[in-house]
Amino acid sequence: MHPTEAKLLRAYGDREGDGMVQMSFTLQMPVGARGREAAKRFAEAHGLKEPIISTMEECAEGFTYFVAYGHSQHTVDVTNLEVPEVEVPRLEMKEIDHRVKTRLARKIVVVGACTGSDAHTVGIDAILNMKGYAGEKGLEAYKSFEAYNLGAQVENDQLIERANAVGADAILVSQVITQRNCHKDNARALVDLLERRGERGKFILLLGGPRIDHKLGLELGFDAGFGPGTRPGDVASFLVHKLCGEEPLPSESIRAVAKAS
Repeated sequence: MHPTEAKLLRAYGDREGDGMVQMSFTLQMPVGARGREAAKRFAEAHGLKEPIISTMEECAEGFTYFVAYGHSQHTVDVTNLEVPEVEVPRLEMKEIDHRVKTRLARKIVVVGACTGSDAHTVGIDAILNMKGYAGEKGLEAYKSFEAYNLGAQVENDQLIERANAVGADAILVSQVITQRNCHKDNARALVDLLERRGERGKFILLLGGPRIDHKLGLELGFDAGFGPGTRPGDVASFLVHKLCGEEPLPSESIRAVAKAS
């Protein structure tokens, strides 16, 4: 068997393979010729050849925001990329409601919140609230779901207590703020608390946010991770397959490796 030939990709700008990329950054320099030259050298230090500083704007006194555009010589080999993904057939609302009614014979109960110090509810609102996201209604609109949105800055013990009180099948956690990786700390803290209480197995745990993907969700102890662009139907489909006995295909080995490391 012949080894797989590497497939190397370079960034695509004006034409295929020209390697043109754009990077943005802020330097503690005032707007002006010296600031522009500093930005140019900074871009060159990151491997851009012949960078053009296309944007130079003051963002605070003594600080300037720059956008550089130039050639990158770097490539990426996409031959053997392996990326864990949530793999379930996506179901329409009517089909979801029908499956839950005929196979589960009760509503799926979900409780969601932004935990810890996170005060941004845009993510959890998009999935749970009636209004939904990108033209799709949230889980509140499904006949087969009973959804509770606890909002922002919810402590983990409060979230668990509410989940127990309403008999939740699933707990949905949204993490928008990511400074110093607080999204990881907040998410992991919930799993740790559930394990200490002996209640981890009671709930399906879903994690979502702009810097979340399925791999990270598994690594942090959740059953799935949903990143940018996730719609209510994606979450609903996952829960229906999970609870109706049609298991999705999360990579359990990823979680095992992460736990051992």
